[in-house]
Amino acid sequence: MSNLELDPQEIRCGAEAGEDGEVLVGREVPLGGPRAMMVSRTLPGVHRRMIGAWCFVDAYGPQRATMRVPPHPHTGLQTVSWLVEGEVLHRDSLGSLQEIRPGQLNLMTAGRGISHSEESPESVLHGVQLWVALPGEHRHTGPAFEHHPALPVLAGPGFEAIVVMGSLGGVESPATAFSPLVGAQIAVDGTCEVPLSPGFEHGVLLLDGAVEQLEPGPLVYLPPGRSALRLSGRGRALLIGGEPFGEEIVMWWNFVGRSHDEIAAFRKDWMEGEGFGAVEGFDGAPLPAPVLPTTRLKPRGRVRQPLRNV
Repeated sequence: MSNLELDPQEIRCGAEAGEDGEVLVGREVPLGGPRAMMVSRTLPGVHRRMIGAWCFVDAYGPQRATMRVPPHPHTGLQTVSWLVEGEVLHRDSLGSLQEIRPGQLNLMTAGRGISHSEESPESVLHGVQLWVALPGEHRHTGPAFEHHPALPVLAGPGFEAIVVMGSLGGVESPATAFSPLVGAQIAVDGTCEVPLSPGFEHGVLLLDGAVEQLEPGPLVYLPPGRSALRLSGRGRALLIGGEPFGEEIVMWWNFVGRSHDEIAAFRKDWMEGEGFGAVEGFDGAPLPAPVLPTTRLKPRGRVRQPLRNV
């Protein structure tokens, strides 16, 4: 899944300080046509744009919907597809054809450029789509696709965590990562303490059930310095995190770059059919790129700095 907005702008989301962290309230975004699926986008936000290298979080469902995302391009990032319920078919310009089901990971590395599509029959869909920004030394790497039908598990008193990306508590995912990070689905049953890397910043999102410290919808941000995440209740949550990302990036539509001119060049190549290959087998035309804004896109860091009086 990707950003299908026709007029993508800098995203304005609410944020307020909670007792245990910063609460990032998402905005509702329709994806697709007349039977559009609604998603809640909590990253990027008006204040916090990234958590580690994670730069995009869309959560959707459970809702009965049809996913139909035509071929579209990506650069400079990895897409991480994770389902709680339903199934989605992935196609890409490398020739990949792979269905994903709950508990499995589809990971696509865009690098210098790739295109893909996603679709499903009408059914109950529930999941998250995330992007990981590639650091400068890896952002022009060759495109790649991985499917992981089974992933390692970290278990402890009151919890069981599927390690989707990176490592958690010494358990490492086989998925390719280009920066120190973690992504995990945590099933909570009672009271638990999930180990964290103190050097990471983290985000926690409730997927289902009732967990006392979380509410449906918002993403809770936790700054570096924590060695454990304390949760209680019965439900499932998504944990993401990583070392704070030190580079400024430009993120517009489905591209991650470093300058306005680079993004403009990506758009031009896509519209002219260059650099992204072709997705075979999708019944429909590729997505045209939106028109670039009239003002130049600016590289931005992971956090918007407060305005200063001058």
